Amino acid sequence: MGRRHLQWINTPVISEALIRYEEQRLSRSMSLWIENLLELNTRETSN
Repeated sequence: MGRRHLQWINTPVISEALIRYEEQRLSRSMSLWIENLLELNTRETSN
């Protein structure tokens, strides 16, 4: 099993990233980073 490493992240940066994530204004790589960091369920892909 892989170990999860803690990382320090600036709260205002995360807050802004979450706002942009919800508005779908993040790049794909940033969206994946936020989803992974916060263990979010990924968005459903449209067919």
